[in-house]
Amino acid sequence: MKLVTAKYQGDIFLGKLIEEENVVFNLSLAAQEKGMEFPESMLEGLQLEEKFLEKIYELSKAYRENLLFTYGLNDPDLEWMAPIPRPVKNIFCVGKNYRDHAVEMGSEADIPEHVMIFTKAPTTVIGHQADILRHEELTDELDYEGELAVVIGKRGKGITCDAAMDHVFGYTIINDVTARDLQKKHKQFLIGKSLDASCPMGPWIVPKEDIPNPHELKITTKVNGEVRQDGNTRDFIFTIPEIIETLSKGMTLEPGDVIATGTPAGVGKGFKPPRLLNSGDTIEITVEGIGTLVNNVV
Repeated sequence: MKLVTAKYQGDIFLGKLIEEENVVFNLSLAAQEKGMEFPESMLEGLQLEEKFLEKIYELSKAYRENLLFTYGLNDPDLEWMAPIPRPVKNIFCVGKNYRDHAVEMGSEADIPEHVMIFTKAPTTVIGHQADILRHEELTDELDYEGELAVVIGKRGKGITCDAAMDHVFGYTIINDVTARDLQKKHKQFLIGKSLDASCPMGPWIVPKEDIPNPHELKITTKVNGEVRQDGNTRDFIFTIPEIIETLSKGMTLEPGDVIATGTPAGVGKGFKPPRLLNSGDTIEITVEGIGTLVNNVV
């Protein structure tokens, strides 16, 4: 199952991708026709926990009977949005969670002993096919980072590794776009990671039930059709349960919180000379079992 937030002719809706027919089914309209109470946003849905999926399964039975609620993926009136267009909190990001990436950005000494966390502001979030802003007046070193992201679906604090996956709703893709020069200049990550439109997310959320092992997923990033990153989540230094346990020790995680799990080697800054982003570039990030997130730089 692939759950989307999208806009059609000005109306924002929750939907479900019907891959075999290459359409998006408008769950919001179907619920309205049935007189069913249904969340107005993905955040509201996640707060329902198991009941959210139950409602979706019920509505899904109706889509073949009412094709008026489906839109072709190439319909010009269909606009993709991030699955969670405006997270309540900053996006949690794990730094240097792949050994080879830590080395390409420094040396063996830069491989972390403990989970390294920074954040991106909610105003960074954009959807599939939306434009990444080049911010030429602010940075000369805009870079890409393809990542698997975890979406929290159950509130918790002091979550143990053993219980961590019970708090996961599903997974999506994030491009952790970064201004490397601002990151270096300010001696911390927030400003360099939080430029507007620097967190493409999507195209959808896949519930965890459809991805049995998130620690065995291939990740590929292409820039203008050229493979730059070719990694696998099996190479995480810190697993998803370890990340959740660390984050939740003194802080409550809530439905709709998003955790980007780190990026493999092959970022632009890691090349010699660096191969950074410019206006007109197209970035495609594919995560096995989820799909492909595509954005252009303008």
